[in-house]
Amino acid sequence: MADLRKAAFLDRDGVINIDHGYVHRWEEFEFVPGAVEAMRRLQEAGYLLVVVTNQSGIARGMYSEADFHVLSAHLREHLAAQGVSLAAIEYCPHLPDAQLPAYRAQCACRKPAPGMLLQAARALRIDLGNSLMFGDKPSDIEAAQRAKVGRAVLLAQNGQGPLPGLPSALNVGRSQSLATAVAELLDGR
Repeated sequence: MADLRKAAFLDRDGVINIDHGYVHRWEEFEFVPGAVEAMRRLQEAGYLLVVVTNQSGIARGMYSEADFHVLSAHLREHLAAQGVSLAAIEYCPHLPDAQLPAYRAQCACRKPAPGMLLQAARALRIDLGNSLMFGDKPSDIEAAQRAKVGRAVLLAQNGQGPLPGLPSALNVGRSQSLATAVAELLDGR
């Protein structure tokens, strides 16, 4: 157990970038204010950064897995230039009623299922109980709880506006944005 590492799991759309709806080109990608600095602070505090993102636009035929990988490569490069390293980007391209038959599945990876978090935990030797999850939808929080992640934080989508509804649950915090949540967790604000 001593060689296990802690991670910060991050939903992508609405947490890291502004969710304009099915963002799949780098030209459309706009960071939520403060997100890059917040990821840097989490990394400096010893957390592996793992993106866990549902990508139903693939199953809907709106863009391809190749398009997703191109955007992900740009994201990694942009963050690396700012001193931020992503340990993994886990994604789910499935939908039970997908327009594209190849992606029509009731899978174990689409949040609220915990599959993406569990896969990353196995591959990267992550101590889930000592890890964090940041998401902007109740399904993100449910995935974290089902994976037994130590603490989950529900954020306002795109770092602004009202927080989504969520039944009160143990070890679930609420915060306006990733930047605010990280400051609260690391600085005790």
